Amino acid sequence: LSDCLACDSCMTLEEGARVFQQNQKEFFRVLNLNKKCDTSKHKVLAVSLCPQSLPYFAARFNLSVNEAAKRLCGFLKSLGVHYVFDTTIAADFSILESQREFVQRYQRRNQEEHALPMFASACPG
Repeated sequence: LSDCLACDSCMTLEEGARVFQQNQKEFFRVLNLNKKCDTSKHKVLAVSLCPQSLPYFAARFNLSVNEAAKRLCGFLKSLGVHYVFDTTIAADFSILESQREFVQRYQRRNQEEHALPMFASACPG
């Protein structure tokens, strides 16, 4: 989240406040709190791994992408994370939806003044 450009295009003010709360300091605070209390009072920690981050870890530690994902998942769980999700399928759906929207806009380009250009991006944060 520290890489967020704060372009304000992807979330509302309320969502932004929630995202701001999800930082490294808060993550370790909850991990430490969970270690000190009864498991029935634990806060559930979930981590999502984006497909763009895995090649970095693979190259950094000289592993295949699949092995890097397995090790990173194991590491996070050893810290106390309850769930680790791979967002690759979500990224794939996003690309498919962007493609679908572009085709629709392209087909309407002569009837609608603002059909094109279409701006799209994947948030680098």
